[in-house]
Amino acid sequence: MSLIHEIDYGTPASKSEKLVTLTIDGREVTVPEGTSIMRAAMDAGIEVPKLCASDMMDAFGSCRLCLVEIKGRAGMPASCTTPVAAGIEVSTQTPRLKDVRRGVMELYISDHPLDCLTCAANGDCELQDMAGAVGLRDVRYGYEGENHVTARNNGEINAKWMPKDESNPYFTYDPAKCIVCSRCVRACEEVQGTFALTIGGRGFDSRVSAGMAEDFMSSECVSCGACVQACPTATLIEKSVIEIGQPEHSEVTTCAYCGVGCSFKAEMRGEELVRMVPWKDGQANRGHSCVKGRFAYGYSNHKDRILNPMIREKISDPWREVTWEEAYAHVASEFRRIQYQYGRDSVGGITSSRCTNEETYLVQKLVRAGFGNNNVDTCARVCHSPTGYGLGQAFGTSAGTQNFDSVEFTDVAVIIGANPTDGHPVFGSRLKKRLREGAKLIVIDPRRTDIVRSPHVEAAYHLPLQPGTNVAILTSIAHVIVTEGLANEQFIRERCDWSEYEDWAAFVAEPYHSPEATEAYTGVPADLVRGAARLYATGGNGAIYYGLGVTEHSQGSTTVMAIANLAMVTGNIGRPGVGVNPLRGQNNVQGSCDMGSFPHELPGYRHISDDATRETFEKLWGVEISNEPGLRIPNMLDAAVDGTFKALYIQGEDILQSDPDTKHVAAGLAAMECVVVHDLFLNETANYAHVFLPGSTFLEKDGTFTNAERRINRVRKVMTPKNGYADWEVTQKLAQAMGLNWNYRHPSEIMDEIAATTPSFALVSYDYLEKMGSVQWPCNEAHPEGSPIMHIDGFVRGKGKFIRTEYVATDERTGPRFPLLLTTGRILSQYNVGAQTRRTDNVVWHAEDRLEIHPHDAEQRGIRDGDWIRLASRAGETTLRSLITDRVAPGVVYTTFHHPTTQANVITTDFSDWATNCPEYKVTAVQVMPSNGPSDWQVDYDEQARQSRRISGKLEAAE
Repeated sequence: MSLIHEIDYGTPASKSEKLVTLTIDGREVTVPEGTSIMRAAMDAGIEVPKLCASDMMDAFGSCRLCLVEIKGRAGMPASCTTPVAAGIEVSTQTPRLKDVRRGVMELYISDHPLDCLTCAANGDCELQDMAGAVGLRDVRYGYEGENHVTARNNGEINAKWMPKDESNPYFTYDPAKCIVCSRCVRACEEVQGTFALTIGGRGFDSRVSAGMAEDFMSSECVSCGACVQACPTATLIEKSVIEIGQPEHSEVTTCAYCGVGCSFKAEMRGEELVRMVPWKDGQANRGHSCVKGRFAYGYSNHKDRILNPMIREKISDPWREVTWEEAYAHVASEFRRIQYQYGRDSVGGITSSRCTNEETYLVQKLVRAGFGNNNVDTCARVCHSPTGYGLGQAFGTSAGTQNFDSVEFTDVAVIIGANPTDGHPVFGSRLKKRLREGAKLIVIDPRRTDIVRSPHVEAAYHLPLQPGTNVAILTSIAHVIVTEGLANEQFIRERCDWSEYEDWAAFVAEPYHSPEATEAYTGVPADLVRGAARLYATGGNGAIYYGLGVTEHSQGSTTVMAIANLAMVTGNIGRPGVGVNPLRGQNNVQGSCDMGSFPHELPGYRHISDDATRETFEKLWGVEISNEPGLRIPNMLDAAVDGTFKALYIQGEDILQSDPDTKHVAAGLAAMECVVVHDLFLNETANYAHVFLPGSTFLEKDGTFTNAERRINRVRKVMTPKNGYADWEVTQKLAQAMGLNWNYRHPSEIMDEIAATTPSFALVSYDYLEKMGSVQWPCNEAHPEGSPIMHIDGFVRGKGKFIRTEYVATDERTGPRFPLLLTTGRILSQYNVGAQTRRTDNVVWHAEDRLEIHPHDAEQRGIRDGDWIRLASRAGETTLRSLITDRVAPGVVYTTFHHPTTQANVITTDFSDWATNCPEYKVTAVQVMPSNGPSDWQVDYDEQARQSRRISGKLEAAE
């Protein structure tokens, strides 16, 4: 194995279709018009020296190393900023150029410390490389950087070296090594869009500065790593490289955090991960990253990780470590006993949206073939199940319509119920870049999220609706489009059912759907709704991006259908720049749905009652599959409380912390006789477990993830599983213990089975993914290279279906006891229930959940910023500290759910979506008041959790 090296072409590729032919160093080159001479030279295999240029950013032309000569032209232009022209003859290596480049490099080196042998970037330093490339052998102006690397005060030198900035937990900034190439500044601006960095000072005193001479932790830096990646020296470098040394081999894999599905090079020394570097050929992230994917992988080595199986008889007992064989035998015995005693349907399983497609497929197969029922569900139940239902009804398929590249063609972006800069930051950066280029933005959200107003980006409209009124707002927007004659009649007649459209149009045109009528309960001024509707309908390519603020409502499915209606009525489907795009929360929530993790569907979203579909799997698996849908997660918990559901295998999900109405979840788990948790850590659900099976991280296994754009991406094993087995192997061993004849030797064989049984995956194989890099399903004979954009010529269901979307207010109401509305969400540095990110240095940004409350509401209650407060609802109460902000409207409060000490879901109720049981996390009536400390429930929970994590019986070291 060796390091995978990426080619940096110096400047971005031109998108022109017109070709230009020129000659470079005697070689004829043909490239798209608008290509820089530098990039054209690289296409010809000629590398022009450079320091300030990178193909991740626009050309800058400051370093003066990349000069060339053009026959018939005077001077020596920079090849990065000079476009090609037909017929020109370019020379990149002449005596004159050699002298100039050598002189330029001499100046750089005279102002740079020459500690190369002990520098962390030794062997990976572009300054070092370029000194060699131009043949620099001597420096006439002195060494050791006596100029801008020294600290000055009124011209007096105070110290030889400026101090390093070590404030960021993941990287260090050494101003002594800065060559002022501005690559980090430009990366922060152009790639990330944060604008946190600048060049401070003048002349020899100029250097990179985080904000107004702040340290990195005090600045607006979001630690995405773009500046570190762009830096050509050791000015900005990962602390892991300083500690471990330069990597010696790498593998391309896929991030295991959010649904963007970024590709990374995992760069290694032996079995030690040195750093994660975003992969430029990654078609989801295009070489960018966020703080989680780039740096927050330390959980894989955390001391809390459990590496041996454990068993206990009662949840009040301490854990006892056992061998894998004993654990498998115990689980198989218990599940057989329980099914014999309580019936076949008394057991079930929950698949993981963090595990691979292959592992998820095996868990649902274990439930159906091993347990003999369809009691299988996944975390999508509590996040995006309304997406599956709503888009399935309207379009005929349960997934987003576009790829992320599509945003480059968007003219109007609508964000509803999503916070992409925090929840999907790499896509958020791409969207902000498009907005800086002139696209318009409409944000529909109760909070003023970062993207409403940030450097060089401001939404044309922000509709700060009351939580729970999504359907009313969207139907009101449709009212404006229909009544003002803004509908795309040609698209509707060609692609949709006209009679259904007429019925829907008459419905939305009713006066009670007008913005003036809905303003009374949505809280959004009518003129804002009308302006947003007109902009979306007439502004060009319109794309809708939505998140859990849409789906996690009692009308989640209705809202998804309302979004589909808007896309169809304006013709914004089936081409680049448009579409309906659900931003999936977890890395493989799309894949877990694709793999048949719902109790009513087999892989590929085919209903369990379909005889032909069941027959396909029955022949392959050699078992009979029940045609009755099984239990959803809420049904499992209800049945457990009722005494009819007794055993559960949970892979990679923490339902006690992530699911609503925590007390009800706890009661359901406590009523079961065998709860098996298969995870990395003793999570909150494991407090109620009888068996713990240690899991493996994404670094320790092969497989695939499917991201929010339906992209199937390889996950590659870069180190040996610390627990001994990948998760798919654990599930297979468990199946074998239950009498199933499974003998997969590699996850590629599982994918082959998926492809053989699932039409949308028909051509997918590991060999094909190696060849293509990644593909978006459907990938079959009709779409051999995958489907970046869906519904191009027609909808999967045939004609697009317009569906009436009547607004029905949630049963969760405010009143004198609970006058405020609570909504919940995520923050940039943390992920989901925090099991991974809380075990990394990301906690320095978010060490606790806090309650955002408007200054008016805080003043009424005598609450100051940072005070401990009691947050209570009809379901329960908890305590946390306040954060006073006008980001939330009066009457609305907001918190995250990343920390188990808060347990925000103790507050949320059991109200759920009418079609899918997706919980209504986003609308909970609450009261807020000052508090002196933790609630009684928190005290009791903390003690119970502490007792539950005792491990008394340890395996002998030899075992």
